[in-house]
Amino acid sequence: VVELARALARHPDVWRVDLLTRQVIDPKVSDDYAQPVEPLGDKACIIRLPCGPRRYLRKEVLWPYLDGFTDAALQHVRRIGRLPDFVHSHYADAGFVASRLTALLGVPMVHTGHSLGWPKRERLLEQGVREEQIEQHYNLSQRIEAEEMALENAQLVVASTRQEVEQQYARYDNYQPKRMEVIPPGTDLTRLRPPKQ
Repeated sequence: VVELARALARHPDVWRVDLLTRQVIDPKVSDDYAQPVEPLGDKACIIRLPCGPRRYLRKEVLWPYLDGFTDAALQHVRRIGRLPDFVHSHYADAGFVASRLTALLGVPMVHTGHSLGWPKRERLLEQGVREEQIEQHYNLSQRIEAEEMALENAQLVVASTRQEVEQQYARYDNYQPKRMEVIPPGTDLTRLRPPKQ
């Protein structure tokens, strides 16, 4: 997501790219996560918004705080003084927030799921994990509901593979393959290379 923000910011038609995430103030994680603003280049930055408890929380327990994150994101847009051209969400929790934001702001939404709740539930059940355990630990019902909301509201859904579109997303009620585009993940060749022989 950081690399995408940097790449978008390099485009001459892009005014600004703000990567919104939750601010975490917790001695168990790096101080970087507490910084309200982290520049990523000339026109891109990470904006960390207060949301829920200050400490680190795993994504499965963030759901009660997402309305507060939506409010903080709206306040950020007001401070900027300009509507975004679009909102691009990543993962189910951000899809929930983006669905609400785009409805309030009247701007288009793009969504990238990265990993999906239905396939995760199926894999866990195949491994013998009981439904109650899955729900208690992963909160998959809420996650799947948020994914349905994102699929319903996104004008574009970015998937990594055709299999993701045709098999994973096909499990959802709001499956709309005409709105989906496969963009395979890239590799930064300045950081990852084959080993020298």
